[in-house]
Amino acid sequence: MTIADREFLLNRLDETRSKIEAFLPKVDPDKEIYPGWTIKDLLAHMTGWDDATIDSLRAHVIGRPPSVPAIRSLDEYNNSTVSSRKDLDYDQVLKEWRLTRQELRTIIEKMPEDKFFDPLVVPWGEKATLSSLVDMFRDHEAEHAQDVSEWLKNPDKVLGKSGN
Repeated sequence: MTIADREFLLNRLDETRSKIEAFLPKVDPDKEIYPGWTIKDLLAHMTGWDDATIDSLRAHVIGRPPSVPAIRSLDEYNNSTVSSRKDLDYDQVLKEWRLTRQELRTIIEKMPEDKFFDPLVVPWGEKATLSSLVDMFRDHEAEHAQDVSEWLKNPDKVLGKSGN
């Protein structure tokens, strides 16, 4: 593994985050984007997935099984990540969203070489490589970024699909 391998993954992880950061100032935090979800809920959702991934990566590094919080149902996990942050205000959720991503980046930066390419158990119980996991999250966030970009064209109309 080279430093370039790590940098490539970290840059992939940052690609969609920078797009989301760019549109955040344009989003009214009180408006629904998806049915029942504001930008705060969307950020809480993404934070929950970063939390679960952090747990999986930490478990992988020390050789223990992760908690696999989404093994029963992705929808159930998505709902729990949003509802667990309902009492937080937007600024708190935004701060947590940014901090968990930094924590995830740090774990990847410091991952021992012998663990970097080994398959790991991901939050929904399957095995995947770190590279494929990063690609999944990049695609997931890119979909949300595209949705919000589309929604910003007409922010008085809620998107016709769920945020999950």
